[in-house]
Amino acid sequence: MDTRIVAGMIAAFAFSSALVSADQQRLHFDVPAKESAKADELASQLAKLSRRVDAKEAKLLADCAYATVAQLREEYRPFGTPIFNNFLVYHGLKKRGYCYQWSEDLLIALDKLKLKTLELHWGDTYRDTWRENNCLVVTGKGQPFERGMILECWRHFGHLRWNLVPSDQDPYYENTEWAEKIRARAAAKSSRTGHGVALQTKVAPTSHSRD
Repeated sequence: MDTRIVAGMIAAFAFSSALVSADQQRLHFDVPAKESAKADELASQLAKLSRRVDAKEAKLLADCAYATVAQLREEYRPFGTPIFNNFLVYHGLKKRGYCYQWSEDLLIALDKLKLKTLELHWGDTYRDTWRENNCLVVTGKGQPFERGMILECWRHFGHLRWNLVPSDQDPYYENTEWAEKIRARAAAKSSRTGHGVALQTKVAPTSHSRD
């Protein structure tokens, strides 16, 4: 094989490995044992979004997502069905559990990874109607929202659902304005407390859909 090709392959591998920062390499997430295979499959599918996606970073995101959602299940303690749980939140019997709250807390946790080859987007469907549902969408860096992977927690009652945007039963669209509001709120809270926010548990929007 041409030595220039070999050198190029080595350089490309080295560049890919360097994309995962030292801080990322030190992170570890406790994925529930019964969901570890699902996390591995999600990582594999995220790595396929683009040739530029770093497989280690895809694994890091997948593990963080499953570990975070598991932690949120313990925190939210959803009861009954998603709709009935909304009823409990609406009447103040539970503090959190709307679809946008699952997605907000997951976004804040994943943002802390400081991703380099993947990007996080806010998605919603049937916006401003009683059917509105929210999710996160993961894309390769620079890829359009429509080619991304949905991460959604509410529909399956605190268990992570993921699939490509085009394959979903509902038409999701990007909402960059809402994502900016969430990130600004989290940054403000972080500056007040003096440390990073892993999971947002108390701050809720003043108005949004109740799904």
